[in-house]
Amino acid sequence: MELKAGSRWRSAVCDTEVVVVRAPAGAVELECGGHPMVPLDAERPEGLSLKEDFAGGTLLGKRYAVADAGLELLCTKPGQGSLTLAGEPIGLKEAKPLPSSD
Repeated sequence: MELKAGSRWRSAVCDTEVVVVRAPAGAVELECGGHPMVPLDAERPEGLSLKEDFAGGTLLGKRYAVADAGLELLCTKPGQGSLTLAGEPIGLKEAKPLPSSD
């Protein structure tokens, strides 16, 4: 799938919804709950269920990123599935450390 900044995606198996903040160059496989995500306005495929290995959940308002791939997502609706990129888990984006006030 081709991701573009600002595009909205949802899980095929749970309530998770995300907005692409930064998109990688080229096509990628963005998944949630072990299945490919679908555009927000598309119908969910029938007969899919959440895979137990990919049931870590997503958190509302948190950013998920893969720095090496140039991907950053913002979770707009939490769900039970965990986000993956080509089968590899997408972790929470680390906050930038603030300068010390010494």
